[in-house]
Amino acid sequence: MNKKIAIGTDIGGSHISCAAIDLLSGKIIRDTLTERPVDNQAPANVIIGAWSEALSSVLKKVPREQVKGIGFAMPGPFDYVKGISYIRGVAKYENLYGINISDAVSVNLGIQDGFLIRFMNDASSFAVGEAWQGSASGFNRSLSITLGTGFGSAFISDRIPIVDGPEVPKLGCIYHLPYKDGIADDYFSTRGLLSRYNKLTGKELSGVKELSALAATDKQVRELFIDFGDNAGMFLAPWLKIFRAEILVIGGNISHAYNLFGEVFEERLRKENCFCRVAISKLKEDAALLGSAFLLDDNFWKSVQHALPLM
Repeated sequence: MNKKIAIGTDIGGSHISCAAIDLLSGKIIRDTLTERPVDNQAPANVIIGAWSEALSSVLKKVPREQVKGIGFAMPGPFDYVKGISYIRGVAKYENLYGINISDAVSVNLGIQDGFLIRFMNDASSFAVGEAWQGSASGFNRSLSITLGTGFGSAFISDRIPIVDGPEVPKLGCIYHLPYKDGIADDYFSTRGLLSRYNKLTGKELSGVKELSALAATDKQVRELFIDFGDNAGMFLAPWLKIFRAEILVIGGNISHAYNLFGEVFEERLRKENCFCRVAISKLKEDAALLGSAFLLDDNFWKSVQHALPLM
């Protein structure tokens, strides 16, 4: 394989991360890792320009003739087949609505015919990265979740996201499922945790790191995390059993506070007769980079085609 390098790209809410990845070894070429802040409210040309500048920086550090293409881990709504953004109604990247990202990036980078640009949902990219090189790599069936700004998830079988069928919820993810007086995304997210803390105390906090720092001295905070773990176990157990998941991989900012809710979470899973393994992501932010780069693996690309329109 002459073209053995892929550029993995993770589009976050306020940044871009990208790096060259060796498709043969599955390793990130560390000196190419590039991160840039991005104003998600900026005009489309400014956003695309920032992304292209970061990607250009990576491409300059590797032999261009060995680069097969770029894979993007993108938040939705997004047409992952055509490369068109349909993000609207959320406070990020709305100015990209209707724009073909593949074409725009190609023009900015001066990409020639034969250079591939491919897209996949960001939560699916995280899960595929974990299945390829992370905590789920030794298992056939896994569920990977990200507990952060939102509640990301993807069911994986033989490294392929499962997005339909009787073993998974509609769309192959769980954020939209009803839970309590809203949906799961309202509860199992940073927003949900901070909102419940605010209702308890009337205080505003900036994030989960600040909240977890209070746990040592604040009984209410400890109970908040215990409640979070117990509810997460009750919510996830049925789907883990239906899917026959061998391992659950947990990432996202809230996973850094696992010591505050992990024990009760795993206890609840056992009470619900769910005995799959639980692992905290070791790859962390690298997982989405690896998963997006894996889109340039020919066998994976053929296998994931059917799933992309449903993400």
